[in-house]
Amino acid sequence: VFNRAVQARRQLGSIVKPIVYTAAIDRGYTPVSIFVDEPVALDVGPGQPLYSPLNYDRTYEGPVTLRHALEQSRNIPAVKAMIEIGPQQVVDYAPRFGFEDGFAPFLSTALGAPEATLLDATSAYSVFPNRGVRMTPYFVISIVDRQGNLLEEHRPQSREAIRADTAYVITNLIRGVIQRGTGAAAASLDWPLAGKTGTVDDNTDAWFIGFDPRITVGVWVRHHEKPP
Repeated sequence: VFNRAVQARRQLGSIVKPIVYTAAIDRGYTPVSIFVDEPVALDVGPGQPLYSPLNYDRTYEGPVTLRHALEQSRNIPAVKAMIEIGPQQVVDYAPRFGFEDGFAPFLSTALGAPEATLLDATSAYSVFPNRGVRMTPYFVISIVDRQGNLLEEHRPQSREAIRADTAYVITNLIRGVIQRGTGAAAASLDWPLAGKTGTVDDNTDAWFIGFDPRITVGVWVRHHEKPP
């Protein structure tokens, strides 16, 4: 049986943006750093057409803070952040979050072009509330035979993924997604939540990954085919 939660690799959409901004915070950007949200046409290499990313709502807001850009999931600031930091420096963070296949150093990565499973994405987000430490996911705690003899046992394996202070800042930023941004519907739960929404073109995939201080939850819905 094909288990879509752990086997289906789908484009991540905007849930990749906190990773982009993690790289930014590590390099001295702050929640009040300014990016200009405006139409752009970017040269991505010889013989390639200009890259002209669009915001989801096809509008532009001018100068915005990093906090506002993430809360409202503005695409242009995310691309500009990736340009300023350097695409390779951003994608170097992917393995830290458990995306072992890595991300390609393309500007479209900032908008969620990479593919991963729901398990991978949810595990990645657990780094933020866990003060920068990533726990390797596992399904089976232990296996014993009928006599009670232990045959196999798994214990949590942890490694530092990002700095604790950076994890704190990103957690605070994506709490704002719930309080004021694209995840505001979750604020009705009246619970200390942080999280990020993500969509892919034509809504073929939609994501929400959120957490409180104790648990991280990922939700993914999709169309089998693009809508007509």
